[in-house]
Amino acid sequence: MTFSRRDFVKTSVLGAVAAGVGTRAQGEDAKPAGQEHAAADNRSQSGSSKRPIIVCANNGFNYLDDAFAFLKNGGDTLDAALRVVKGPEDDPNDTSVGLGGLPNEEGVVELDACCMHGPTRRAGSVGGVRNIKNVSLVSKAVMEHTGHVMLVGEGAERFAVAVGFPRENLLTDHSRKIWLLWKEYHSTEDWWGPGLADPHWQPPPSDDSGKPQSELWQERWHRLEEHAADLGIVPELRRDAIHKVLFPPTGTIHCSALNEKGEISGCTTTSGLAYKLPGRVGDSPIIGAGCYTDQDVGSAGATGSGEENIKVAGAHTIVENMRHGMSPHEAGMDALKRIARNYNNDMSKLRFVDMTYYILRKDGAYAGVSLWEGYTTDTWHKIAVHDGTRRAEKTVALFKGASQDFPPEPKVPEELKREYLK
Repeated sequence: MTFSRRDFVKTSVLGAVAAGVGTRAQGEDAKPAGQEHAAADNRSQSGSSKRPIIVCANNGFNYLDDAFAFLKNGGDTLDAALRVVKGPEDDPNDTSVGLGGLPNEEGVVELDACCMHGPTRRAGSVGGVRNIKNVSLVSKAVMEHTGHVMLVGEGAERFAVAVGFPRENLLTDHSRKIWLLWKEYHSTEDWWGPGLADPHWQPPPSDDSGKPQSELWQERWHRLEEHAADLGIVPELRRDAIHKVLFPPTGTIHCSALNEKGEISGCTTTSGLAYKLPGRVGDSPIIGAGCYTDQDVGSAGATGSGEENIKVAGAHTIVENMRHGMSPHEAGMDALKRIARNYNNDMSKLRFVDMTYYILRKDGAYAGVSLWEGYTTDTWHKIAVHDGTRRAEKTVALFKGASQDFPPEPKVPEELKREYLK
């Protein structure tokens, strides 16, 4: 029987997928730990570091048990990290990654991902991929079966199909309806500049109708509720849909895994900015921005304002900071300060920027830091951790309070947050 190189590649990739990625773990509800990362960071530096350990964005919390068991039983560090991020990629109800991810402004889902394997010092990446759900696994396939590091667009999709990944429609009915709701509401507001970095950018003007902000926001919500009902969005999902229209998410998941031998790997995957311009690629698939792993030092990854993270090469900056002696907490805070420096610490602009870093050093010390405490005063940034105990912890923030989304909207009055965003 003849066996072509393509057949070999397909068999190898699908075998690796089957071996390296399991099913979703059954999880309990996330409970914030009693101490923040700075305390954990200090404990780990004083000699109580634990290995193995996995750190990730909080949307990976429910998948940590399975991945940690795999890692503890000798599984490869990158395959353990991929087990975590594949969960949200497969979940149609997670609108930040993979299947069901919110689309670009034309209604098309475009995905980005990258991975780095510390033990072999290799990397793989894909950007702007359509019709392929598990782009994190495709990035690993690029790493293992090509002489390249990054493939993008149509070429990345064709490669994925060639090595055995199925094409499928990634736009779920629910995500499509949210996109239609956004199209109606944002007919004159989108990602067509100017951006925050433009010297001519101005904060949004205040409303001159004379109406109180609370009344204006009530009118917006009622109008959106009517549109959502007309589109067929079921009542129990309308508030979530409206929130994603008013505050377009930047959803992403990063995961880093460290085993008992000190081997470390990381990966990041995303559907990118909701309603972005077609072809936009953020920081997630860029080695050194959305993810960076160095076997000698540690691993870091990011979620949040991708354009800002690219400009400071955030993940690489953090790992290099640790190489030069900074703790994970100090290394992450330095990267956040570089983002603030790029805007001369102008809070009228920085309030529209947010960033969360997930940091793991080779000895097991970790940290989670963020530019702001959360996207709202009721939604805190968190890092998920498993070192034998699974938990979610609040990040340590550079600035107090909540960020605001960009393109900017007038600030929601607190009383309406309690009424509509609960």
